[in-house]
Amino acid sequence: MLLQYTIWISLIGAFLVAMIPARDPGSIRWTALFSMVGSLAVAVAAYARYDAVAGGYQDVLAMNWIPSLGAQFLLGADGISLPLLVLTGVIGLTGVLFSWNVAHRTKEFFIYYLILIAGVYGVFLSMDLLLLFVFLEIAIVPKYFLISIWGSTRREYAAMKLVLYSFVASVMILIGLLCLHAQYRALTGIHTFDVRFFVENAWLLPHGFQLWCFPLVFLGFATLAGLFPLHTWAPTGHVAAPTAASMLLAGVVMKMGSYGCLRAGLLLFPHGLQEPVLFFDFLVPQFWFWTFAGLAVFGIVYGAGASLVQKDFKFVVGYSSVSHMGFVILGIVTANALGLTGALLQMISHGLIGALLFACVGRMIYDRTHTRHLDALPAFDLRSRMPALTAIVIVAFLASAGLPGMSGFIAEFTVLLGTMKVSPLLCAAVGLGILVTFAYSLRLLHLVFWTTPVHGVQNAECHEPLPPLTLPEKLASGILIFLIVLIGLLPHTVTGVMQSSIEQSLRQMNKKADIQTPPLAQKPSPVHP
Repeated sequence: MLLQYTIWISLIGAFLVAMIPARDPGSIRWTALFSMVGSLAVAVAAYARYDAVAGGYQDVLAMNWIPSLGAQFLLGADGISLPLLVLTGVIGLTGVLFSWNVAHRTKEFFIYYLILIAGVYGVFLSMDLLLLFVFLEIAIVPKYFLISIWGSTRREYAAMKLVLYSFVASVMILIGLLCLHAQYRALTGIHTFDVRFFVENAWLLPHGFQLWCFPLVFLGFATLAGLFPLHTWAPTGHVAAPTAASMLLAGVVMKMGSYGCLRAGLLLFPHGLQEPVLFFDFLVPQFWFWTFAGLAVFGIVYGAGASLVQKDFKFVVGYSSVSHMGFVILGIVTANALGLTGALLQMISHGLIGALLFACVGRMIYDRTHTRHLDALPAFDLRSRMPALTAIVIVAFLASAGLPGMSGFIAEFTVLLGTMKVSPLLCAAVGLGILVTFAYSLRLLHLVFWTTPVHGVQNAECHEPLPPLTLPEKLASGILIFLIVLIGLLPHTVTGVMQSSIEQSLRQMNKKADIQTPPLAQKPSPVHP
């Protein structure tokens, strides 16, 4: 199996960094960079050879792990997870480039960084739900240290808040997965955490069981995705984290949550969204659909509105992430092909755009001006003194606002098409969020780059020469902008891979129970490459 090496290369890179003396930060940086280049190359190679027509899981590795529970070391990728693996490699690589200036405890920084990347790869590759949970926990631990040691702005508080939210979400997820395992054991007598088995036999699950277990699992993962009102860890975590950690949080860590909502939530509980619920003596049809769709839409509008009134540049980007992740959750709960395609596109798009925005704010602006306050930045006259930086920031915010020809537009438009099939009313509410997104994007660009400094605001520091963009910064920014434009102009480069897997998943969801068919008597053998 080729894709397993994404995990091993990252872990070996962490081990090699640990072997390098701390007094040699140059070798540490280059080792981390080569590790990320290697893992990205593996992900791209697997992406290129994936049979999109056949769809389904390919390049599968199956090994015994905990036989008494039926848990396996089971790795593989389909059209849903494969683009996220490439995204992880891209964000990991560009994060190293934007962290080239890390001088404080460089060795420990890149060890935690590479372990986190390995955990994220493991989540997207896991076909065994217990293994997915283990990799999820592996990714959580380094986040705490990256923020609490190298962060800023109440870093200890932000790190602890992020971990506490993650811990509660993990407990919800683990309870739900164990209950799911026990339910299938009672129905079929089979011990397994194989996600393929669960998806193929989801029609066996009693509707009453799905009614309470689905929201438990879905809400646990949605917390990690920043769903309103359980989103408050995200802006504080983004603001406190160092640049590379902010890029990872926005780019791939939040995507682990939304990926879990789809893979372990929607697809394993096909009737969970549609079940009516007795609520204060009223039978509410599709209760969980309207609950999660309503929270997603409210998060879109709220996140955009909060960004509009922020004074801290990084808080603007932090709340914008909450808004954009609302599109992902909304697309998932539509449970149709357009909605799911849009949700996955938005995961990729926001991963790239969010990473670029945090790099612009945390590395390219703050490290030069030593301020993130919007009222203070006009004094530095960035538009005249750093035109290349100005152009990068403008492209990033226009992409975030959904400018046609960039990835944000096609992703959000596809989500809206999927939502229109379910509820035009929700689309109207989302439209308000889109308008506010344009408002805060244009307001911020005007404040930072086109506002005349107030007399007396400038100080000696504002007149000091600003260091030009470095080669690693230019290279990383170019990679992210190229991919944002590529997906915006040629979305088929992503949708072509995921389409067959989405259609297969929806067919399994709509599968009806056949009363003539007895429960499965034996577990299907794993598929080997």
